[in-house]
Amino acid sequence: MPRRDSSSAADEVQAFLEEGRVLQVASLHPDGRPHLVPMWYVVEAGQVVFRSYTQSQKIRNLRRDPRLSVLVERGEAYAELQGVMIQGRARLVADPAYVLGLYGRLAAKYPMVSGEPRVLPDQELEAVFGRQAAKNTAVVVEAERVASWDHTKLRGAY
Repeated sequence: MPRRDSSSAADEVQAFLEEGRVLQVASLHPDGRPHLVPMWYVVEAGQVVFRSYTQSQKIRNLRRDPRLSVLVERGEAYAELQGVMIQGRARLVADPAYVLGLYGRLAAKYPMVSGEPRVLPDQELEAVFGRQAAKNTAVVVEAERVASWDHTKLRGAY
């Protein structure tokens, strides 16, 4: 008997990524070992985007070898597991103005400034994150392969 399809349609993948909270990011150390870290992220024009300090291990890895995998998942029980994995290449953006705007989009999704996510006016965004933006690099995940699963579609039949 063939395995039931638990994949998601493109619009479901997009919605899942928009709703997701934590992005697992895997880059490669020089010796080939994976470097895996959780990151906050946003979706811009259908692409996953996150930021990190330019001197971080993940940015050094991606500068040397832009291949990466990212994962957003949720669920506790097997029947609840859902996820999207993207394999692709990192496009690094070091422009401080772009990174500052990304900080703003992240603050609107995550509680980066106060106990609640909120949209920051330009002046406040600059005051809070302006100096940090120059020390950060944005990573745009350019997908080459997307895999998804949604075990809730299996309805207990595995």
